[in-house]
Amino acid sequence: MRLEAITWDRLGDRLAERLLDLKPTDGSTWTRVALDGAPAARPGDLAERVGEALRVRGRPSLVVGTEGFLRPASLRLEYGHQDIESYYNGWYDTGALWREVFDPLGPGGDGRVLPDLWDPVTDRATRSPYVPLPPGGALLLHGPFLLRHWFPLDLSVHLVLTPGALRRRTPESEQWTLPVFERYDEETDPSGTADVLVRADDPRHPAWSGLTRSG
Repeated sequence: MRLEAITWDRLGDRLAERLLDLKPTDGSTWTRVALDGAPAARPGDLAERVGEALRVRGRPSLVVGTEGFLRPASLRLEYGHQDIESYYNGWYDTGALWREVFDPLGPGGDGRVLPDLWDPVTDRATRSPYVPLPPGGALLLHGPFLLRHWFPLDLSVHLVLTPGALRRRTPESEQWTLPVFERYDEETDPSGTADVLVRADDPRHPAWSGLTRSG
């Protein structure tokens, strides 16, 4: 696939401009976007850039990270701190993401989103208040493995790293997770299914597929 060089700021602008014209196909009044990628690819940074680009264009948005929806340590670490199967299937509370994030932004929803549920540092509930997202606003959800859950997405962006770059940019303490991302690529093919592909091997010089894939 041909990718073209772009700056991160320009990428945020281009994605924001796309969202201004994007209409949900299911009748929702909110646009739901996934910025999918391994932590080493820093999808949250791109989500923040898109959110800021929307703000200056007068469009409300809400950035939500899946790290705020981790399960309690007693559940996600039940089989040890480096259990690959648990990391892939049990660390993130996808039921809570459906209930607290996607359902309120679906057709007939009230727009009140819980931005996070669990603090992995204190291993306690965050007790964050619900945040109202006005009609016409955009949800910018970022985190790993987002394209395997059938979330009702209006635009999906996948930040991809080559195996070498993923290894270099993943801290030594997290190297055990690398086979999980290989499994995700094989089972879900996020590079082939996402609307927009961003290669982030060099954090200073990203490249992207453009917007033609999203129609």
